Amino acid sequence: MKDYKLTLAILTVAIVWGTTFLSIRVAVETIPAWFVAGIRQFLASLIMLMILLYRRQFQWIGWKNLSYQLVFASLMLIIANGLTTVAEETITSSLTSLISATSPIIVFLGSVALRLQRFTYKALVGVLTCFSGIAFIFWDGIRDLANPEYRFGIFLLFCGILGWASGTIFTKKMNIQSKNISLNLFYQFAFAGIIQIIFAFLFTENYQFESWSLKSVGAMLYLSLFGSVATFFAYHYALTKVSPVQVSILAYVNTIISIFLSWLILNEEISAKFIIAAALIILGVFIINYNREMFKRRRIEQP
Repeated sequence: MKDYKLTLAILTVAIVWGTTFLSIRVAVETIPAWFVAGIRQFLASLIMLMILLYRRQFQWIGWKNLSYQLVFASLMLIIANGLTTVAEETITSSLTSLISATSPIIVFLGSVALRLQRFTYKALVGVLTCFSGIAFIFWDGIRDLANPEYRFGIFLLFCGILGWASGTIFTKKMNIQSKNISLNLFYQFAFAGIIQIIFAFLFTENYQFESWSLKSVGAMLYLSLFGSVATFFAYHYALTKVSPVQVSILAYVNTIISIFLSWLILNEEISAKFIIAAALIILGVFIINYNREMFKRRRIEQP
């Protein structure tokens, strides 16, 4: 706690990432989802561009690296972030954040299938625990699946999770390492933003700009500046001070914060079964990712 910059970085990642699902839900109240996703990423790319120009780091990354960034952006931003945003037009932010918390399980199972990781009995316990949590979710809201819009929203959310998992596995499989993450991120944000804005005009029948509320516009701007850019810098600063395993613990905090804020601000109903489901999913993900380094006070030396 004596390192105030590290403390601020950790709080930024934990709190801001925990508010993204809430902010998306507020944004899509009056703004079509593809516009929310596209404008968010495009504005983030402009912010990244200004930062790169100020640091005199903007440059061409080459066709090979660009192809990697476009694939990564397609999976992680266009599919994962885009479809999750669309899904929140019909399902609550608390449910979205909770189901999205299962993404590490999908990443693990995909990594096992591609022989990037080894399956163990501990992992089996974690997977079963996590999916028992999902069972609790749909047990609690099984009647809601009769609603075609809700059912389609759930389908899109799982497609988004698969996109996120595929992007993560793609990075592992290709063993992609970057010397300038900020530069790569600019290309990712710019590409995703342009494609999603095109989707917005193609798939939105009535986008009525005059009906966009200030609250929704504010939420979208918050997602661009804080949800996409600020947390990126905070996250990577934290990685220079503590281990990636320790930073990964924030994922569990994000889910709890998101559910709490959805209940507090949006008055979303949180039932006892939902709380049990949240505990089981978080426990399952924790079991799979647990190792002895998680709680060790170890610092990474600066290069």
